[in-house]
Parts: sequence; C-alpha cells; structure tokens
Amino acid sequence: MRFFILALTFLIAPMAQAWEEPARGTQLRKDLMDAMRPHATWAFGAPISFVVEDLRAAQDVGFASLRAIRPNGGELGFFDQRPELQLHEEPDFWDGPRFQVLYQRSGNTWVAVHHSLAATDAWWSDPAFCPIWHPVLPETC
Repeated sequence: MRFFILALTFLIAPMAQAWEEPARGTQLRKDLMDAMRPHATWAFGAPISFVVEDLRAAQDVGFASLRAIRPNGGELGFFDQRPELQLHEEPDFWDGPRFQVLYQRSGNTWVAVHHSLAATDAWWSDPAFCPIWHPVLPETC
C-alpha cells in the first residue's frame, strides 16, 4: 500500500503545476506583457510598465497578476486613472493599479481575453473559467 501511495504521489505531483513562469527577457514574457499593455494604457495613459506579481503560462493559456507602474518606477494612484473609472470606486477602498489577466494564444499572438483592474475578489476562480484555464489555475480548478 505504501508503494502505491508513493507511486501515485510521484505521478500526481508533476501535474499539480503544469504551468511555467516565463523568465525575464524571454519572448513569451514580453508577448504576455504586450498583450496587456493597451488595456493598462487605456486606464492610466502611456507609458506603462508592469511589476509581475504572478505569471503563468501553459500550452495556449496564461494567467497574470500585474501591478502597473511608469517605466521610471513611478507609482500610479487612484487619480491617475481615467475619470470614468474613478466613478466606480472610492479612493479609500481602491486596491491599487493591479490587474489580473487570463490570456489565450491565437496563432502567434497572445490576447488578454479577460482582465480586471483593482479587483476585490478572485473572479478568475469562477468554475466557468476552468474548462479553458485549468492548466494555469490548478488551485481553483
């Protein structure tokens, strides 16, 4: 019985993390950031860079948690957002310039299919996303 449990552990463990974090400087990481950049630019204006808090890719899907900043390292605040975005939140309750993103590859292009700015819940954990994004969301799928 111990052998069976040990063998099962070695078979399941690699499947638990089927995703990889694209390393700094790789084309994949650049492509994922570039797919999200227009959305962040729309929200805060150009230019935009990202601090990567979590980045995952597997096959043709990806997930990211990113904090938008200026390329010189300047922080973005509530009032740096487009005015129409400020109407939906209160400055005291704003969670910062953080984006969560679900990506899909279409041919050679990565697309930010779903994203949210300053989310206060883990919307990506909805089971409706599991059929497509389960490789990068093993904790929730």
